[in-house]
Order: sequence, then C-alpha cells, then structure tokens
Amino acid sequence: MYGWRGKILRVDLTRGRVQEESSDPRIAKDFIGGRGMGIQRLLAEVDPNCNPLGPENVLIMAAGPLTGTKAPTGARYMVMTKSPLTGSVTCSNSGGQFPAELKKAGVDLISFHGQAAAPVYLWIDGEKAELRPAAHLWGKTTHETDAALQGETARGARVACIGPAGERGVLFASIMNDRDRAAGRSGVGAVMGSKMLKAVAVRGAGEVPLFDAKAFDEFVKKLNKRFRDNLKGGKHPLNLHGTAVTVMATQNFGVLPTRNFQQGTFEGWEEIHGENLTRKYLVRPKACFSCPIGCGRVTRVDDPEFRGEGEGPEYETVYSLGSNCGVANLAAVTKANYICNEMGMDTISMGSTIACAMELYERGYLPEADVGRALRFGDAHALVDLTLKTAQREGIGDLLALGSYRLAAHYGHPELAMVAKKQEFAGYDPRGEQGMGLAYATSPVGASHMRGDPAYIELLGVPMLLDPLSWDDKAELIKDWQDVFAIIDAAGLCVFFSVRNLVTPTRDIRPEGIMELLNAATGAGYDLEELVRAGERIFNAERLFMVKAGLSREDDTLPPRILREPLPDGPGQGSVCHLEEMLDPYYQVRGWDQNGIPTHEKLRELGL
Repeated sequence: MYGWRGKILRVDLTRGRVQEESSDPRIAKDFIGGRGMGIQRLLAEVDPNCNPLGPENVLIMAAGPLTGTKAPTGARYMVMTKSPLTGSVTCSNSGGQFPAELKKAGVDLISFHGQAAAPVYLWIDGEKAELRPAAHLWGKTTHETDAALQGETARGARVACIGPAGERGVLFASIMNDRDRAAGRSGVGAVMGSKMLKAVAVRGAGEVPLFDAKAFDEFVKKLNKRFRDNLKGGKHPLNLHGTAVTVMATQNFGVLPTRNFQQGTFEGWEEIHGENLTRKYLVRPKACFSCPIGCGRVTRVDDPEFRGEGEGPEYETVYSLGSNCGVANLAAVTKANYICNEMGMDTISMGSTIACAMELYERGYLPEADVGRALRFGDAHALVDLTLKTAQREGIGDLLALGSYRLAAHYGHPELAMVAKKQEFAGYDPRGEQGMGLAYATSPVGASHMRGDPAYIELLGVPMLLDPLSWDDKAELIKDWQDVFAIIDAAGLCVFFSVRNLVTPTRDIRPEGIMELLNAATGAGYDLEELVRAGERIFNAERLFMVKAGLSREDDTLPPRILREPLPDGPGQGSVCHLEEMLDPYYQVRGWDQNGIPTHEKLRELGL
C-alpha cells in the first residue's frame, strides 16, 4: 500500500499479546484513515452501550495516509473510544512528532482491548512491538514518563502517555505526546488509565511510501510557495503569537466567553492576548512535524508565585482558564496550563469546570465549606490550586474531576454547565456566532470546535465570510464544513493549513487540494464526489455510534443561557442562539429523520 502502511496492531491487554493484522485496502479508501478508520473499527468491535471505563471498551490510535509525509502539517493522529465524559463516541486529535513516528514504524492503527492486571506500556521498535511492565512509571507526570521511556527504550523514541489524572479517572483526562501535545478532549486519558496502559513509545524505521512521489513533491512545493507568497515575506500570525492571538478577534466580535458565558467580552482581554504572551513569556515558537507555521509556544514564567516552564497556553486555554474564570493574570493561566499538561488534563474542560464552580459559589449554591475557601471569579490563586486538586482528586477536586455538568447537577443546577452532550464548550459564545451553536449541538462527540469550526467562516473569513448572527443560511454550510473537517482529520492533516490552502472558497466548499495530495500519496484515484462522500460517511458513522449509545435529538441541544438569555454586550448584544430554527433544516440536508437519526436510505447510500 502507498500512503497507508498496511499494518494494524491489535493489543490484547488482558492476555498481554500483540497481534499484527493487515489493513483492508477497501476500508482504507472508503474511510481514508485516522478518524475514519478509527470509527469504522469502533463500530465493528465496540458495543456503544458498554461501560466506557470497563475492559469491554476499545481505545484506538490511528494515523492518516498523509501523516508522516512532507504534506504541510502532515502530523496528526486521532485517539478514538467511547467517552466517559459524554457517553458517546470521541475522537481526540493531536500533532507533534509521535504520529509521524508511528507511521514511520509502519503502523496505521493500534487498537487496545481488555485491561492489564498491572501497569504496562507498549514499545514499538520498527517492525517489533511488545508490552512491557510500567509499575515504575505509574504515578509519574507526563514529562517524567517521557524522560524515563526515552532513557529505557531508544534514543529518538517518541512517547504518548497519561499522567496521574488519567490514572485516577479524571473524566476529561488527556493523552499527552511529545511532552506537551494533547489528545485532549472527552476523557481519552481516563480510558487509557482504566486499561492500566501508561504509555506508547515508538521508534520508526522507514519512510512513508508514496504512489507518485514526483507529483506529490511538486504539489507540496506549490503549496509551500503559495503559503510564503500569502505572507509576502513576513511571518504567520500563528508563528508570531500562537493561537492566543485569536483573543482579539473573539473580543471584537463579542464572543469571548467570560465568567461562565455570562458575558461575551472581557475587560482583561489584553492581558491574556497572544501578543502579551509573546512579550512576557515566549522562549521560542515550536512546530509539529512537517509544519510551515509553528504555532506551538515554548514558554517560561519567572513570576515567583506561578513559576514554571513548558508549552502553551493556546487560545482555548486562555479562554477557559482566563476570561471564562474572570482571571486576567496570564502567569496564573500559564501555570495552570503547565499543571494540565504534566498531570494530563484537557484545559478546556478544566477551566470551564472551575468557571462553573465559581458561578455556583457566587450564586450561593456551592458552600464555602466544600471548597475550603471563597471561590470568586478572578481568583488567580484558586485557579491554580483547583487545577492541581482536580488532577489529584483531592477535596472539591474529586467533584471537579467529573466535569462541569456532573458538578452543577450535584449542586442542583445543571443549567449552569456550559456544555453540549456533557462536554464543555470551546472558546466561542454561540449567541454571537449562530453556526457555532449548531456545530456544538450536532457534534457526535459533544461540544467541539474541531468537528467543523465555523469560526473560520463567521469570524475570520476563511475561506469565505458569512454573517455570524444569521441563522437561516447555516444548516447546509455546517453540514458541508463538518464533512470537510472529517476528511482533514482522516487524512492526517492540521486544519490551520488545510482550511486556508487546500479548501476551495466556494459556497459548497470543495477539498480539491486534499484530494490531489491523497491521490499522489495513495494512488486511490479519488474524484471530488467520492472524497466528499467519504467525509460524509465518517460523520454519519460517528452519528450512528452516538445513536446506538442512546443519544438523539433531545441531546442536540444547548444550555438555557445560550438559548434564552441574550448576550449582554458586544456586537451581538441582545442575541440568543436560534438552534431550533436551524435544527430541522440541518437534519433534512443530512438525510436524518426528525429525531436526528440517519435514515436507512442514507446509511445504504453511504455503505453503512
């Protein structure tokens, strides 16, 4: 096979066995790779009604056919499983160097089954793969684990691992690779911890074979030239200031979530803005494998109260730990981000859960005795303290570890959790960005900007600009955008390059550049209709898993605050999210019934 490596590792943790299987070329083409092959495998092997933290659940790591190639940003892989946070499917995405190393070792996908009797890690050295004891690693941070495994495996090995949060079952625990890159959302780290799997370490032994290497290289050169020409000799804003540069845009549009989504603007936004991060704490930018952008931030904080060093924070982190908690102290936000990385937790859910706790406290629903201190918006020290307590599941941290929905429900006010399908929102208030509201509500993994991010279209004008406050034109657009993002994820690319340089800016959004890369890499001979259909197939397969897990239209909703409380400030002042007006038209263009369930005709059409 070309692009695809043709090998799947099936790891039976209960019996301590690693078996090698061959990739099915038909499945590879129909589902592309990464996210697509992951959901195909989950549907085939997992009961959607299983206990997410039980041995019957399966954890999948899958790379795409462009992962590990010279394709710009060809550095992504997916972690897929049934989520303990949402009860639905999840697919957490990460970059760095680990995914490319996995492909260089000849692996398209790893599926982990059962549960080990004692901690283990998987070591892949070229063509060889084995399970090794990991009791000596249990309890270590992600940074400590990475260093230890590089010392005991091989120089140049790449590591994906969990920290103490995953071991202790924090429902939004992440899997960290290359120290600070996160497959962050939906509790994939908790599933890994429940299987007593501490880490995967890999050293590759070859390159990814290409069907037409000459055509592939020529197209890559053209893409990189186009990228450089667009910058006109300058540097990309993401390279200069990282993703936190987005703060200015969301603040200006009035969709920067503040104090648990009570407002859409934050008076302290300049303090947490990317330019301030660059000025105060940036050591250097850092790029993932084969990336021309380099949006990663290597940072160091010398503030004696919040001293630390590592990577980040990203935009989603400065929103969730910053404005959403009313905290304008960038040193504290960065420190809490370091704790999340080292303990292995999703910064979005962490910050949003603390924000929810702050509102519960200020409204008198959360007793001070339960926290051991006053808990008000803007308290930087509480932010850092509660982040660490959550990872340790100490005191109130044991409740915070369950996420904001379960926390708010515990105190009798689930409406104060800003979630869809029990997963916390990303950093965009859907009252001021209607398409984002529809995307949050209909995402099978719960609220996520990475299942089709309309902020590109509604705020940034990439690859086109539409009014963020309109809702009657969003149903078909969100459907198409979700399908394109499924293609990007399945191919193994990052959205930052793909959306701007590989998607044609027309009303029907065509992934022509991705098709050209895939055909040169794999020889699959996709035409545009076939590739778009593959994206639709992947999204519907995820929806099918969600439906089989017991979720339907009643779960495609948003909190009462978003649907009934108008934005109090910003350009969208007075607006609510018009979800109900968008939902039926969306189901119709999807080919789903009125309950949001794919029809038999649609499933047959997609080969599902």
